[in-house]
Amino acid sequence: MRIAYLCKRRYMSKDVVLDRYARVYEVPAKLAARGHQVEAWCLSYRKEREEGTWTHDAAPGTLTWHSEPAMPGLPTYPWRLLRALRKFKPDLIIAGTDIPHVALGAWLKGKLRVPLVVDLYDNFEGFGQAKIPGFVSLLRWATRKADLVLTTSEPLRELVVDTYRAKGIVVAMPSTIDRAVFHPRDRAACRAALGLPQDALLVGTAGGLNREKGIEALYAAWAILEKRMPNVHLVLAGPHGFPPPTGDRVHSLGPLPHERVAQVFGALDVGAICILDTEFGRYCFPQKAYEMLACDLPVVVGDVGAMHYLFADMPEFLYRAGSAEDLADKLETQLRNPRKADVPIRDWSEVIASIEPTMRRLVSG
Repeated sequence: MRIAYLCKRRYMSKDVVLDRYARVYEVPAKLAARGHQVEAWCLSYRKEREEGTWTHDAAPGTLTWHSEPAMPGLPTYPWRLLRALRKFKPDLIIAGTDIPHVALGAWLKGKLRVPLVVDLYDNFEGFGQAKIPGFVSLLRWATRKADLVLTTSEPLRELVVDTYRAKGIVVAMPSTIDRAVFHPRDRAACRAALGLPQDALLVGTAGGLNREKGIEALYAAWAILEKRMPNVHLVLAGPHGFPPPTGDRVHSLGPLPHERVAQVFGALDVGAICILDTEFGRYCFPQKAYEMLACDLPVVVGDVGAMHYLFADMPEFLYRAGSAEDLADKLETQLRNPRKADVPIRDWSEVIASIEPTMRRLVSG
């Protein structure tokens, strides 16, 4: 198949093209690795290190990335993209990452008369863009135009079916991980590499440390836990959207490359996955859950949305979302008597292999 892939350049604060980061990179890359010709067009909302065209090794298929800044060319971008796609002649369009790209995909489907796949890696109604008048209606309209909708979680799939009234096939396809990066590691070596104490118990997390993602509960839980367990230290990796605790037993590592995040999970004794019971939390699938589990790390996770289902048989790993007291209790239990969750995790090659036949059927009619 000839596949056109439409996305924004930045995903979870990472450069999709140059960092080759996570779901937004893995979907087109793994489709190309299955023999398809994939061309990706991405729009930069901020100034990037480089713009232009890149060809990445994806044998036996091909993977080409085109990137340009949103300004000043945004008003003419849809028409220029339409001309590029008419030249490329795609059999299938995949669009995602935010509301404008989903809407752009639906518009191009009508112009080119080819099947459309919409990839909802989150509930885009929880994004800031959704506050723009008309954008939620635009998202729902465009999603109804899709022949196939991929969602990051089962709750989001249900929302798309029941509320959006999607006409196409709707499949829950949670983001997964790169097992070459996330795997069990030597704890002492990881701690040495990150400058963390070897003889302490370490609890922590990595990612966007933002109040809207529930990090405040972990900070409040730490205030409880540090008094109960003098040998416990808190480790935080990621950009601080909410000021972290301070003290000799708090280690703020800042934003880290993907490989170093895996070292953080290798260094910890227990990982915390913080989620709030909000529109965002109910429909997301925290990628760090699979990342921590693939690193063989005991975890404590907010009892919200997809995590409620993922850990349904292991309620001892779940804490009441937003409750610092319950989170502190569950972290202490895991630190004193660690248990690991038995959750099967497919890698990206397996995930894409499972959805590719549906895409082929859309193209073949």
